[in-house]
Amino acid sequence: MSVTQFTENELSDLEDEVTLPLYVLLPLGVVGLYSLAFPWPVNTLPVYLGWLTFTTFIFFCYTSCFHETAHQTLSQSAKLSVIVGRVLGTLMFTPYSVYRESHIRHHAYLNKPTDFELWPYSDPKSPVWFRRAFVWFDLAFGIVTGPFVYGRTFFHKDSPIKSPAIRRATYWEYAAIVAFWGSVLTACAVYDLWFYLLTVWVLPHWLAGVMQTGRKLTEHLGMSSYDPLKGTRTVVADNWFTRLCTWMNFDIFVHGPHHRHPKVAHNLLHRKMKEYKEQTQEEFPIFATYRKAAVAMLPYLIRNPGVGMNAGAASPDVEKVKDVDNFVADVAEEVLADRDLETGRVQQQASA
Repeated sequence: MSVTQFTENELSDLEDEVTLPLYVLLPLGVVGLYSLAFPWPVNTLPVYLGWLTFTTFIFFCYTSCFHETAHQTLSQSAKLSVIVGRVLGTLMFTPYSVYRESHIRHHAYLNKPTDFELWPYSDPKSPVWFRRAFVWFDLAFGIVTGPFVYGRTFFHKDSPIKSPAIRRATYWEYAAIVAFWGSVLTACAVYDLWFYLLTVWVLPHWLAGVMQTGRKLTEHLGMSSYDPLKGTRTVVADNWFTRLCTWMNFDIFVHGPHHRHPKVAHNLLHRKMKEYKEQTQEEFPIFATYRKAAVAMLPYLIRNPGVGMNAGAASPDVEKVKDVDNFVADVAEEVLADRDLETGRVQQQASA
């Protein structure tokens, strides 16, 4: 398995603060699952629905935690990221190794045909009628499409995952998923626990999948640029609720700076965005709330679900580095072709 390589400064930024959301989410998840199984203070439908809403949001935050483990920025310990990532991946039907390797390329080749993670939206060979149909299935059943898209990345004949060691680890992770869920289903059959499986696990997992897919689409759908800061929607909160949700999701909502700097600690992303705004004096797709970002995405959800070339961009130029197999410090400087870099272009033209 590949390991993210950090500089000493990057490692020092991964202090205890970056792990705090995990310490908050773990006990809240236990409380949520217990309360779904044994609703309190009274066992009524409104109380159950309240706990379902609470647990769904915590499960949604777990998907962001899974994302953080892929970057191995959950803490200064890469081992902790791998352990937590494999546990979460098993629960979500997605091998950690596949998710990490796919996500590395998602950062390196954002919105390009080689961005397997955004298939079919990034694939110029995918017809618009298929994308229009798939996007609604993706939104409603992310619990299924998520594992499918990552499985497609692994089993595709042109899979970017070539390393024999990583492929071997992935097969073992798939085996662990089958063994774990086979045991769960067997226990449910023997002890007649199907109702509990449905109400305590499947429903919040399914709804969290809807939220996670909604987040993915909000941040990416309709974005044509290959420049990380211009090709994603970024949310910089202007109210306490959005700030709280952002923090509990490891600041993934501050998406543009995260895409350009995938090794930066999540608590520093706001600062990065502020620096780019001050240095360039350019307009970026930044929104004060997630609702406003979602509203900006909605026309593309209906009319043309696509990114990159499927959103009107020209074919991308050849990258500075091909076959990127690990996260880099600055995607725009180290990978992206100069022609595809838009941030700072106005300044460069003015100085010329």
